[in-house]
Amino acid sequence: MSVKYSLVQRANPQKRQDPKKWYAQAESTGEITSKELGKSIEEMTALTEPDVIAATTALRKAMARGLADGKIVRLGDFGSFQVTLSSEGSDSKDKFNPATIDSVKIVFRPGTELRDLLTTLKFEKI
Repeated sequence: MSVKYSLVQRANPQKRQDPKKWYAQAESTGEITSKELGKSIEEMTALTEPDVIAATTALRKAMARGLADGKIVRLGDFGSFQVTLSSEGSDSKDKFNPATIDSVKIVFRPGTELRDLLTTLKFEKI
């Protein structure tokens, strides 16, 4: 198995007059649905597919609650999820207004096993 990629030509946003360069861009080869994941996990465990889907649904809801409460959600060796913010600058703390928060994201930080996977990936140009 290998990660598929294509090449795209892009300009340097800071130096638009410079010649464009070619960059690799990962290409998806499809999706795996929760049903397919459930079947795959069913083959590896004593759980049934409906058990796996119920557990992942409950996990998703519990994670959403934790993230909404401002907590980091750590899933052991799998990794962690955390809410991050981006905002416009303010001249002083007193003048800051939450309305200047312009971006809210959930960041995933992989655990050791997934990070190690990145060092062993093979690549294939499509």
